[in-house]
Amino acid sequence: MSTKNTDTRTGDIKKFEVYSNKGGTAVDLSGGIVDLRYYESVLSNTVSMTAVVMDTGFKADGDGNASLSDKGVLDGLPIRGGEQTVVKIVDSKGDGNELSFSAETSFYVNRIRAGNPNVNQDMFILDFGPRELFANEQSRVVQRYDGKISENVKKILEDNDGLKVEKEITIDETLIDYNFIGNDRKPFYICTWLASKSVPAGKGEKGAAAGYFFYETYDGFNFRSIDALFDQKYKKKYLYNDNNETKDGFEKVISYNIDRDVDLHQNLVLGTYANRSLFFDFYAMDYKVREYSYDDNQKDKVIVAGSDDIDSVADEFRTPVSRLMNHVLDVGTLPPGKDISSQLSNWKNSPFDPTYDASNTTVQSIMRYNQMFTIKINIVIAGDFTLRAGDLIYCEFPQVTGDPNKEKNEQSGGIYMISSLCHRITSEDTFTSLTLVRDSFGRKPF
Repeated sequence: MSTKNTDTRTGDIKKFEVYSNKGGTAVDLSGGIVDLRYYESVLSNTVSMTAVVMDTGFKADGDGNASLSDKGVLDGLPIRGGEQTVVKIVDSKGDGNELSFSAETSFYVNRIRAGNPNVNQDMFILDFGPRELFANEQSRVVQRYDGKISENVKKILEDNDGLKVEKEITIDETLIDYNFIGNDRKPFYICTWLASKSVPAGKGEKGAAAGYFFYETYDGFNFRSIDALFDQKYKKKYLYNDNNETKDGFEKVISYNIDRDVDLHQNLVLGTYANRSLFFDFYAMDYKVREYSYDDNQKDKVIVAGSDDIDSVADEFRTPVSRLMNHVLDVGTLPPGKDISSQLSNWKNSPFDPTYDASNTTVQSIMRYNQMFTIKINIVIAGDFTLRAGDLIYCEFPQVTGDPNKEKNEQSGGIYMISSLCHRITSEDTFTSLTLVRDSFGRKPF
């Protein structure tokens, strides 16, 4: 299911300089790269990049720049891991849209693989990651944090003894406080863990819209609420049809496939529609039972992408509890306060209250994560470097019918969120592959 489109003319790798760890020498691989791919995902803490290189030999000239020679770059530079890489690429649209990585946004060589050497040339694959990917492995969160989760995430990312992130950080303010100790865990692990406990400010009820994502895009790091992401205005409009016709304001979808429409059995396994949780309180030696369902606790309280509600699933499958979960409440741990006396005083005022209100947030966030991946579609468009993971786009797909003048599909069309993307530049074409997700069917009006 694909068509060729002239808008897929190749983009351009303007610069791809790899700097030696020994200092000074750099080699520009842009002329030898036959396939370059850049990745973003709301499920990935960092961006990444992969390059397939055809190497015919390099050497450094008197100015420290690289030129062709009879020595391969892997041993001539050499490349051994951790080399800083400065990159500039432009897409195929001719609008000057570029991705530029240098200084604090530079990529670094992570891995060399799939080498295929012969006498006159060497082909291999280089995998790259940002500085923070490696700094995360060398950092630990050890101290205690009190207060709003959103404020503490920012502190962890900017900690001078940790990640020291200098990139832009976009954080949606959280509603509730949560006191915790890092326990020597890695910063990215802590931020992802806190995302599942976060409720956006301004939503009123604690359990109405829980669930955040922690991820990186070209613009920087993001700690974003699921509801805030679905509440954005869509960025662009795309149209798929089996001819070359276009509509004003729409761009062409080259190909698409439906990865997942609805998996009812899997949704029941995950407790997407209704579940029951047992929360154990070891301080009171008691437990509480919480039943949570979309109909009773989420309906009309969360932002959905489609015009149909999630409750369109048959009642006999949607309403009964399909998943049981167990949790332990952290009653009596880490009460707020600057010193021991104030902490004891705060604890005495509410000795039976947990530090974190898991019964009103944890279960809901689990359901929300599962719901938003209910529908999953993959599309390919002409290379467009203005798109980011987490953006919303508007898509129209044709209705399956015998009529050659096909109407748009009111159920599969509409708003989707970009879950992940891949920009790919080859010697012939530049594409952007998008994985799109949403939680419900139906096309909302513009």
